Amino acid sequence: MDTVFRDVRVIDGSGGPSYRADVALSGGRIAEIHRASDGGRRPGAAHVVEGQGLALSPGFIDMHAHSDLALLRDPAHEAKAAQGVTLEVLGQDGLSYAPVDDRTLAEVRAQITGWNGGCPGDTSVDFTWRTVGGYLDRLDHGFDGHGIAVNAAYLVPQGTVRMLAMGWDDRAATDGELARMRQLVAEGLEQGAVGLSSGLTYTPGMYASDAELTELCRVVARYDGYYCPHHRSYGAGALQAYEEMVALTREAGCALHLAHATMNFGVNEGRAPELLALLDRALDAGADLTLDTYPYTPGCTTLVAMLPSWASEGGPEAILTRLRDEATAARIRHDMEVAGADGCHGVPIAWDTIEISGVADPALADQVGKTVARSAAERGEEPWRTARRLLIEDRLGSTILQHVGHEDNVRRIMRHRVHTGGSDGILQGAKPHPRAYGTFPQYLGRYVRELGVLSLEECVAHLTGRPAARLRLPDRGLVREGHRADLVLFDPETVAAGSTFDAPRTLPTGIPHVLIDGRFVMADGRRTDVLAGRAVRRTPGRG
Repeated sequence: MDTVFRDVRVIDGSGGPSYRADVALSGGRIAEIHRASDGGRRPGAAHVVEGQGLALSPGFIDMHAHSDLALLRDPAHEAKAAQGVTLEVLGQDGLSYAPVDDRTLAEVRAQITGWNGGCPGDTSVDFTWRTVGGYLDRLDHGFDGHGIAVNAAYLVPQGTVRMLAMGWDDRAATDGELARMRQLVAEGLEQGAVGLSSGLTYTPGMYASDAELTELCRVVARYDGYYCPHHRSYGAGALQAYEEMVALTREAGCALHLAHATMNFGVNEGRAPELLALLDRALDAGADLTLDTYPYTPGCTTLVAMLPSWASEGGPEAILTRLRDEATAARIRHDMEVAGADGCHGVPIAWDTIEISGVADPALADQVGKTVARSAAERGEEPWRTARRLLIEDRLGSTILQHVGHEDNVRRIMRHRVHTGGSDGILQGAKPHPRAYGTFPQYLGRYVRELGVLSLEECVAHLTGRPAARLRLPDRGLVREGHRADLVLFDPETVAAGSTFDAPRTLPTGIPHVLIDGRFVMADGRRTDVLAGRAVRRTPGRG
């Protein structure tokens, strides 16, 4: 045996009762589980870790991550490794870096600089790939062929696919363009992607009709993948948007995973039970349905995402041209402040809820940590003028926190039987959302130990076994003999998120050991130099 965890409390990821055992690892897998109640011989190994007072669980799976470039830029990647995350799902919200051609790559790099960095001209990542398979190969190679910090799975991004097939036009796809998109999705799934994502409040993906999305989901269904939409509204039309995705995937015969399934803005306060009833009806009717959330109330995105969709047609340069034009800018302002732009989920924007969390241009760093309303007051001008200036001067690269959530909704949704954990963690900016560094210990510390919203066994199942089942990964997500040794050893009495809104990059406490394939990526609370992460390709079954 390589390693034995002696006398640990095993929380196996199934949701069942915990138990005490010795757990032995060999060759990157769990070789033997010797329960304390069994008596008899106990396994030995060259490396023994005493586990009194500690819990051993499967590694946590981040079902909604924005580490697409961070994993290639930062070998330590402590933001996730220190939380006990052993697998992240990338390619979220319909926008990522494969499949692309040279034009599309430049456009998507500019569009999601606020999420991932990597703007045109940034040389911190070598964009050598153009296909989904090429990107996954790049993750495997990692740093000098030694891999990446944690494992990563990938969703084919529908917005990027649409951009590649037909540009930024707000119109229906032709038969030829739809055929091309279907081909691109199929190729990505054949090359190892686990499903398809959409960002239906982000351009150009939001221009797709339900009929177009249904056709793409039919492809996903044939490959036994799942559809992961950031749907059309989390505000004024939230319940209708959830129902739209349920109906669409039912028509396509496709599994559905609802991204960051929140109920935000004042119009949805106290309405989580309505969402959960909708989901229960779908599940009872046979839907293959899961969801993820983060354990915080504020959201996080880019400032440009708040614009109405018509103002974003044509891509970043077209947006900037419209913002510079006084008459067009006045129309944008009316949609945002009065009508309720679709980019802000149909709700008139409240500038005192929009906090600048990061900027692309260091010269604008003094804006970070201020709401748009506060910055405007300091300048003696209306908030729209401040926001417009920031969008132009930062070339759309500013990220924001949006303080629009409700704690009761957060708690109710995380209790649901198909809930999983996803950080939606944006690692860019001087003051990122603390969920990027704290989601998983926040669940275990605040919502299990302090508030009792979930039992420890149930919460671990939400973060491990359930997401592994959604990803169709038969040898991950459970502490079972023969399974991969992707494991976390933590202290249930002290585990806690260190990150806060004031100090968002603080690492968690109470998680001394994290292993991937039986190798310690965290040991005694410190990041090792091990790069055990690889691309997790699911071999899909074709119908």
